[in-house]
Amino acid sequence: MRLEGKVAIVTGAGSGFGEGIAKLYASEGAKIVVNDVNEAGGTRVAAEIDKAHGQGTAIFVKADVSSDGDVKAMVEKAVATYGRLDIMVNNAGFTHKNKPMLEVTEAEFERCFAVNVKAIYLAARHVVPVFRKQGKGGVIINTASTAGLRPRPGLTWYNGSKGAAITITKSMAVELAAEKIRVHALCPVAGETGMLADFMGEDTPERRKQFTSVIPMGRFSQPADIANAALFLAEDSSEFLTGLAMEIDGGRCI
Repeated sequence: MRLEGKVAIVTGAGSGFGEGIAKLYASEGAKIVVNDVNEAGGTRVAAEIDKAHGQGTAIFVKADVSSDGDVKAMVEKAVATYGRLDIMVNNAGFTHKNKPMLEVTEAEFERCFAVNVKAIYLAARHVVPVFRKQGKGGVIINTASTAGLRPRPGLTWYNGSKGAAITITKSMAVELAAEKIRVHALCPVAGETGMLADFMGEDTPERRKQFTSVIPMGRFSQPADIANAALFLAEDSSEFLTGLAMEIDGGRCI
């Protein structure tokens, strides 16, 4: 198994990309801390992982990734439960709806940057010291977006938050490389998740066609696409890779 003996926290794992990552990691031997603010979704995913791979394979921790106290408690719970931490997946995300940039409220803007950017900072504050204490490196994976590379109109502030996540990823990778702490960003194109309608506006066949028409492979991303990339970046065989902003986009960014 590709992640045998590893322990991973996956934020935003109660649905969508995070659920896909958590379940694939578990199938490859990892213990999983399933995080979400949605208690029903997170509890369901943890229970499904346990049913598939054995009791104790996963636990659910409800936490707001933009809260320092919540993130600290989540990391401490992971280490207390499983004895170590090897992989941190900052997957939780937020977007304002697709609309002109001046119509985005201050509250929407602040939540966008709190979940998409501040959460990476808070995770680093509490995860990196654990990695250093263990002395065996570690992996941090941040879910960014093609929006940070090829921005779409109507999502200006979301685009900016994901561009920040990509730049932060690369800077962290350089700073932590000597300690064998690897940092990557996943850059998926719009996917079949609960956030799709926010990206597109009204979910109609016409809007879907408009969005997929600029993706050479002709479809939205799926949780399995992102999970497979997250697995590749986290496994030990990728130990000489760091600082990647991996485009999972069917050719959108070419």
